[in-house]
Amino acid sequence: MNCDMCGSEEQLYSTDVEGARLSLCKKCAKYGKVIALIKKEEVVEKNKNVEIKGPEKETILIIANDYADKIKQKREKLGLKQEDFAKKVNEKISTIHHIETGNFEPSLKLAKKLEHFLNIKLVEEHEEIHKEIHKKENKEHFTIGDFIKVK
Repeated sequence: MNCDMCGSEEQLYSTDVEGARLSLCKKCAKYGKVIALIKKEEVVEKNKNVEIKGPEKETILIIANDYADKIKQKREKLGLKQEDFAKKVNEKISTIHHIETGNFEPSLKLAKKLEHFLNIKLVEEHEEIHKEIHKKENKEHFTIGDFIKVK
């Protein structure tokens, strides 16, 4: 295990640095309050509990790409002017105009409201697969010390 600040592989100390608990070497621990010595056996046992998982699936809601055309076509099919439609859905006329011209993408909440009123499908489920990124074995990793400058 490496020091969170400088990356050295010396004996580590659990240290409180401005409210954050970090694992620091003796040199870096002077920048905070040392809480306890971290024993090497503890580190080995923690790594035994690590479970490698396959790709994770995440489902997110997105607005359909052709939302502007769908809204405009359905509104016109119902015989409503933009003013009348805006009043019925309790939105500004300018908002409806910008949505129908594609200059403004509605929030999910607004899209669901328009979807419900017009009885069309605007919100779609999109499934993303996140692949686990494995750390490189070489020492090409960043530590807190890489991002801060000590005076």
